[in-house]
Amino acid sequence: MRHKLAAVLLSVVAAAGLVACSSSKDDANVLKVGTEGNYSPFTYQDNGSLTGYDVDVIKAVGDKIGKKVEFTTAPWDSLFAALESKRVDLIANQVTVKPEREQKYSLSQPYTVSQGVIVTKTGNAGIHALTDLSGKTCAQSETSNWAGVAKDAGCKVEAIPGFVEAVQLLKTGRADATVNDTLAVNAYTKAQGAGTVQIAGKTGETSKQAFAARKDSQALTDQVNKALDELRADGTLAKISEKYFGTDVSK
Repeated sequence: MRHKLAAVLLSVVAAAGLVACSSSKDDANVLKVGTEGNYSPFTYQDNGSLTGYDVDVIKAVGDKIGKKVEFTTAPWDSLFAALESKRVDLIANQVTVKPEREQKYSLSQPYTVSQGVIVTKTGNAGIHALTDLSGKTCAQSETSNWAGVAKDAGCKVEAIPGFVEAVQLLKTGRADATVNDTLAVNAYTKAQGAGTVQIAGKTGETSKQAFAARKDSQALTDQVNKALDELRADGTLAKISEKYFGTDVSK
């Protein structure tokens, strides 16, 4: 959480919703990684360069397995389509581990552990828990884990690309709340100040995030897991965590 929150989304998006950061194609020495690029502090733009916790971790993984990491940025809802169509080999974007994803994709071991929180506009005193979301409107990335949590609580989901847009809807009153990761929320309030939005309550859930590959890419997932074990053992994961969060969120 040492860097500023990205304030502007990528301005040029390809017709498929993807922006490639380099031009390598089927090089066996290249690991093609899909990420949003606008979800601080995990993956975002800083002075024109892609950076963030997820970006640094997957780069370190790439170094361990001997592959150059090539990033492609896309909205969250497009990342899995890019993975399934083999435009990317892996998604590095806080993919929450849940049974339906484990059945469909090859997930790595978790590299982030976090808590879910409910965020409202500062001064909103009517929402404190998930039960208070029933009948309300929540701004969420539609296919994200947090959208599912909001829907299960009876909240009507207003689909948005990412957390920055969710905050905008809270500010204008077009949404009552958003459910998200406490790490992302804390990063936003640290960068922008705590006067606009507030953490109104907790979801009571602990979520674990992993890298996602295709089911036919188990060999890649095995390589990633081995690399994560080594990065955890040599202190690299803890060091990257401290850089962005001031604490170790990798376990």
